[in-house]
Amino acid sequence: MCFELSDALIDEMLFFMEDQNGAFYVDAKEGIVIEEADIPNSAAYKGEDGKRFFPLPEWDSSDGYRLMERFTARFKNPLIYSELTAALDQGKGVFRAFKNTINQHPEAEKVWFSFKEKEIKKEIIRWYNALREEWGLERIGLEPEETEYLVLEDFRIRLAEQKDLPYAEKLHHCCIEECIAGKGKTAAKALRSLSAETWRFPGDISFIAETGSGEFAAYISAILRNRILHIIALEVKSEYRGLGIGEALLSNLLEKSNTKNAEEVVIDLPADLEGFSRVLYRKAFKPFVTRYHLNLS
Repeated sequence: MCFELSDALIDEMLFFMEDQNGAFYVDAKEGIVIEEADIPNSAAYKGEDGKRFFPLPEWDSSDGYRLMERFTARFKNPLIYSELTAALDQGKGVFRAFKNTINQHPEAEKVWFSFKEKEIKKEIIRWYNALREEWGLERIGLEPEETEYLVLEDFRIRLAEQKDLPYAEKLHHCCIEECIAGKGKTAAKALRSLSAETWRFPGDISFIAETGSGEFAAYISAILRNRILHIIALEVKSEYRGLGIGEALLSNLLEKSNTKNAEEVVIDLPADLEGFSRVLYRKAFKPFVTRYHLNLS
């Protein structure tokens, strides 16, 4: 007996697949999930054309652990990544450790729930396609995989105002201290001096990102010189890195640059943030200058 994989049925299956305490089936006639103990034994329930009850896709604790591993491996925030890795290495109680860790980072927790739902849904669609092949029907397509997990509606991006200066300045100093850690006194002094000369907020174009609760999360600031827009700062709080906020801020700035008659956009990318170059390439940026540093001390 064929059945339609409706959104409501998928939601039911998602819920019951994570229940490790029972065996559950799809009732093809009713289009619902039913527990094995509730399936009548009467021959009348076999269905007019054969099988009516289909066991849900297999999903056990090992599948759940591999899902946590995949999520952690792809998570870009180094702070949260290290905490999740430590949780996965605990052995006994690993699921509780992972849950407790992710609960401490609300934005990352939203990303995890979204990731888990999409991955389990893919398993459901693969299972359903196998049935459709048995029925002699065409397969249905999988949803395209997202390159970024962040649901940007969880953040608000707006033009920067003068009242945002203390928050941007505090974040900038934190990023400077983080950057110079371990580089030595000479390099630290040079970096602080260079930052003091070039940093400006708000610039000619500046945006900030804030959480749903209004917390300052990140900013981008650029100044216009001879029709060249120089991005002098793009900084994100450590707990929100790797969620796509930097790219979202850059996109907003590039859209706004059209109103400033800018002909070029330039950004210096620190060597330890080279990973952000992938975002720049997606925006059609090209390498322009390579700057080298020698510490004579």
